Amino acid sequence: MNTSYAHHPSHAISHAELGLVLRELEFGVAASDLHGSLTGFLCGGGVASPRNWLQRLELEPDPAVDAGARMELLARLFRDCRNQLEDPGFAFEPLLPAEEEPLTERADALVQWCRGFLGGLGLSGVNVQKALSEDGAEILRDFGAIAASSFEYDDAEEDESALVEVLEFIRVGVMLLHSEMAPPPPAAVSAGRSLH
Repeated sequence: MNTSYAHHPSHAISHAELGLVLRELEFGVAASDLHGSLTGFLCGGGVASPRNWLQRLELEPDPAVDAGARMELLARLFRDCRNQLEDPGFAFEPLLPAEEEPLTERADALVQWCRGFLGGLGLSGVNVQKALSEDGAEILRDFGAIAASSFEYDDAEEDESALVEVLEFIRVGVMLLHSEMAPPPPAAVSAGRSLH
């Protein structure tokens, strides 16, 4: 069994790597769906740690499967996602198949990611009506429309640029939703207090 993913803590986790771990753990959830769920949960201000976030998303590994190093990769996924969301440089990227994968696979993963995001947001317990501005509410409605989509593929070049546009919309939308719904990180709260 290849467990090389456990020994490279510095590189970003790939969609393929996460997919492999999820299959080995028999979670029954796709990589994009899981990353979307985690992102939605964190955007909504859901409280979790690298150790308990799966339980917060109502996922449990099969006790019969030796989770070992795979759980460390999932803990790192949590830390990476949280750090990206809190990065003022807008480093956030939805976790999707690599660019060399077929367009259909990447588009389907984007739909799964949006479905996961909406589910994770629901599990965070945030009151969306109270938390969101008009723009934020519209972005969330658009995420819902994407989650309910099934893409048709006609023109490869046009479809590719459309996917890039939707991906950028989601990336920027996530950052806006996070800024509106999630509480500021503890450092920002204490810094804010010291100014007054």
